[in-house]
Amino acid sequence: MKKLVAKGAASLALLSLSALPVLAQDTEAAPAVTPEVAYIFNTLLFLIGGFLVMWMAAGFAMLEAGLVRSKNVSMQCLKNISLYSIAGLMFWITGYNLMYTGVDGGFMGSFGPYSFDPVGGDALDTGYSTASDWFFQMVFVATAASIVSGTLAERIKLWPFLIFTVVLTGFIYPIAGSWQWGAGWLSEMGFSDFAGSTLVHSVGGWAALAGAIILGARKGKYGTDGAVHPMPGSSMPLATLGTFILWLGWFGFNGASQLAMGSIGDVSDISRIFANTNMAAAAGVVAAVILTQVMYKKVDVTMALNGALAGLVSITAEPLAPSVWQAVFIGAIGGVIVVFTVPLLDKLKIDDVVGAIPVHLIAGIWGTLIVPLSNDGASYGTQIVGIVSYGVFTLVASGIVWFILKAAMGIRVSEEEEALGLDKVEVGVEAYPEFGTGSQRM
Repeated sequence: MKKLVAKGAASLALLSLSALPVLAQDTEAAPAVTPEVAYIFNTLLFLIGGFLVMWMAAGFAMLEAGLVRSKNVSMQCLKNISLYSIAGLMFWITGYNLMYTGVDGGFMGSFGPYSFDPVGGDALDTGYSTASDWFFQMVFVATAASIVSGTLAERIKLWPFLIFTVVLTGFIYPIAGSWQWGAGWLSEMGFSDFAGSTLVHSVGGWAALAGAIILGARKGKYGTDGAVHPMPGSSMPLATLGTFILWLGWFGFNGASQLAMGSIGDVSDISRIFANTNMAAAAGVVAAVILTQVMYKKVDVTMALNGALAGLVSITAEPLAPSVWQAVFIGAIGGVIVVFTVPLLDKLKIDDVVGAIPVHLIAGIWGTLIVPLSNDGASYGTQIVGIVSYGVFTLVASGIVWFILKAAMGIRVSEEEEALGLDKVEVGVEAYPEFGTGSQRM
């Protein structure tokens, strides 16, 4: 033990002596990193951010599994692992090139599969590995598709949903994304969406809204007298776990959207993004908890969970520029949006099983609209143009696809199949077979 202490003290002394020349030159600026070092750190940022966002797929799966009824849990698990896999394939087959290659201020890029760097190769001219960039962008696509999955749960057929996922991840999302992140026409106008409040979340929300309207509500959700009949989810612990997983993944979602980690300034900005992201989510929870207590005299845990997600979505359009107080304000309004929008959708008889439309669409619009509050380079007029453009394109394109699928093969299970549960009739493997009697079939 004494030898270890002595060795550590000697090492510390040597480090102190070696640092003296540096301290003596404290008036000189720190040397810039080499392109090779910047390349390594930028690539590492994409990879770490990418696997954090990939982990959000587990978050969506658990959130949806907890918020649907027991007889539909396996179906949601199957849909989530399938949509993630489809997103990966489609974004390679054509999605990435449609979004990023040859957009040049226009409305879309080029068709065809994307090519990575050769084995052992580098892309010093881009500043990061091309495969790491593809991976980071791909996991965002899966997020958009997950939003649709939750909204349309418990009554949509599996294969029409998966076919829609092919179109959404391979064509609709990449074309819409090219307008801003691919240096398309909205980018030229000055539209600002740092990490995707609109590009990812509202696009998924608009696609979900189109599907929900065309698909219709679950049987028994809305009475003829205007009454709304609650259909409680199977597991609040699972839904809570899913929310925490999504919260964790969001640090990669927003933080890695800095797109560079090769300088002290970049690392400092990433840290600031982490802090603002966390504060906005926390404010969304607190706002939802307080508001449900005031309005309903009880706190609704599902509102608290969606309050966190709405706060996260709200800050995603601009997580870097806001002060802490601005981040708290932006996130809190997201939580308020959830509390008021969920019952509004019920009044309109739009059945959103997990609350994805309030969280991702409405809070996404809010987050994008409020960007100029903290970012002087954005304008409210341009933000509105972008919001409306994404809404019209995604709603129309998604609606056309849903109508085609409805006419060609039908998109909804029968009333009897819906009553039995999609685990039994569509998947063949029940999540909770020991509970599959009586009340589960009502």
